[in-house]
Amino acid sequence: QLQLVESGGGLVQPGGSLRLSCAASGLPLSGYFIAWFRQAPGKEREGVSCLSKSGSTTTYAESVKGRFTATRDNAKNTVYLQMNSLKAEDTAVYYCTARATGSACSFYNMGYWGKGPLVTVSS
Repeated sequence: QLQLVESGGGLVQPGGSLRLSCAASGLPLSGYFIAWFRQAPGKEREGVSCLSKSGSTTTYAESVKGRFTATRDNAKNTVYLQMNSLKAEDTAVYYCTARATGSACSFYNMGYWGKGPLVTVSS
């Protein structure tokens, strides 16, 4: 059973940066697509980034493109979400998710979820 534990959330000022980490245990992360989601208060959940199993292909939501970078280190069984130039509208709970099946990463049918750290962007 794959387990995902995120860390790195907190309070940051607009324009600042944060890096979220997602450590996996139980199974090798290299066998899973990884997607980051976020959910802001009162809003629907949004797919932020999707990484292929090797990390060679990454897709981003338009709202974060150019500011967020998702990477993975399969040797450390950990994935990361580097968030730069943060805006107030980036305030949300961020979830790391994983799925083993399929031929490409997508935001659907993610079978494993972390509990999600809160990221608050405020002055």
